[in-house]
Amino acid sequence: MSHEAQSIVVLDYGSQYTQLIARRIRELEVFSVILPFDASEDEIRAENPVGIILSGGPSSVYEEGAPELNKAALKLGVPVLGICYGMHLLGRELGAPIDQTSLREYGLAKVHCETDSPLFAGLEAGQSVWMSHGDSMHDLPIGIRSIAHSEGSPVCGFENHEQNIYALQFHPEVHHSEHGKSMLRNFVLNVCRAEQLWTREHFIDLAVEAIRKQVGKGRVLCAVSGGVDSTVVAALLDRALGEQVECVFVNNGLLRKGEPAEVEALFRDYFKVRFHHVDASGRFIDNLEGVRDPEQKRKIIGETFIRVFEKTARDLGELDFLAQGTLYPDVIESLSVKGPSATIKSHHNVGGLPEDMKFELVEPLRELFKDEVREVGKALGLPEHFVQRHPFPGPGLGVRILGEVTAERVRVLQEADSIFIAELHSSGWYEKSWQALTVLLPVQSVGVMGDQRTYEDVVALRAVNSTDGMTADWTRLPADLLERVSNRIIGTVRGINRVVYDVSSKPPATIEWE
Repeated sequence: MSHEAQSIVVLDYGSQYTQLIARRIRELEVFSVILPFDASEDEIRAENPVGIILSGGPSSVYEEGAPELNKAALKLGVPVLGICYGMHLLGRELGAPIDQTSLREYGLAKVHCETDSPLFAGLEAGQSVWMSHGDSMHDLPIGIRSIAHSEGSPVCGFENHEQNIYALQFHPEVHHSEHGKSMLRNFVLNVCRAEQLWTREHFIDLAVEAIRKQVGKGRVLCAVSGGVDSTVVAALLDRALGEQVECVFVNNGLLRKGEPAEVEALFRDYFKVRFHHVDASGRFIDNLEGVRDPEQKRKIIGETFIRVFEKTARDLGELDFLAQGTLYPDVIESLSVKGPSATIKSHHNVGGLPEDMKFELVEPLRELFKDEVREVGKALGLPEHFVQRHPFPGPGLGVRILGEVTAERVRVLQEADSIFIAELHSSGWYEKSWQALTVLLPVQSVGVMGDQRTYEDVVALRAVNSTDGMTADWTRLPADLLERVSNRIIGTVRGINRVVYDVSSKPPATIEWE
């Protein structure tokens, strides 16, 4: 899909923060795109850049085999900003020596900025920023001006007005750099003079136009899971094509309590697309009988979905297109810092469909990050509570029931989870958590109810805070809220006599238990 007449190109040198740079720029309503550090000049030009940012990276510029400066970045006549490793590449190119610093800086540091630099316009001289480096620049060639310094780095930033080159040793994109967003704003809006055209309304107009152009009078098959991504795809298709779209919702019996009815009501009330609710819950549960290994469960759930979806597609007649909720992080993950890799990971709802199902893909969200998808969903008129739902795994409760999955264990977990989520909503903690879930453990414990001894199941509650799911910290829920949830679950869900709370962060733990 064509985006805008201009962009900010981020060349990826392997930093863990590269995606964050792109997101910060988009928050300024300016389109950004991530390319591998060795993208060709033609590939960069094709994005119509008004500025280029070189990301940080794990290497040292003097190491053998370290990624080199992409000279195309300096040939296009647009402003260039180097961050951390990107700064060292630019410094070395301009003739500055790069070597190990006597005082390595990791984490928060105080820097002094020259406020007459365009990067620091409107900011105070003293700044708290996020450092992550063991190398530094000590000398600058003629024509290069130092614009920031710290205790450990005599040059924390430099600029060359003639060549339109700017560089920062620290990471303005992370929230720990207190005025980092303002620095990026200064670079993008004032130095690059980028136009603020990347709005959700404008994206919707572009997406609808692109879908109509691609599909024409064809018919589109769209798998919907009840999750945010697939629902927003369906909403875009609905606006673009209406009854040319066949939406298929496969109930695998592993969804949250009441979810199938909720999804059906949403499509009935908000959409013109054709909606097909296929209840295959019994088939999924039967296929999982006796299976305890989590990877095996995932494979069985995925394979069963494919077979059900395949039959439904055949029953609907000839369809030309298949719509998927591919997001920009999925696309980026196919580009390593050494260049494009062989395949994009296939974790979408319909990943792994048989090769003989010949569809042309429609992927209207492939330029968006997750938070942008939510914003587009709101602009399309989807209900707020639906757009803000927490992430939910593709295999559903199948990977939140540790051990064998049975209809009874699904029922127990659904009941317990619905209580936890309801209490989070009523207390205001649902919106304060990135993801919350309940896990049914393959463990039984002794309890006492009335005068009776019990030996029943244990559930674990988990709530985490995160920005993208790559790292996560456990949410500090109030003790009285946890007590209320525990009492309600044990008092009303038959089969559970103990509730525990997970206080593990990611890493070393993962968000889901399987």
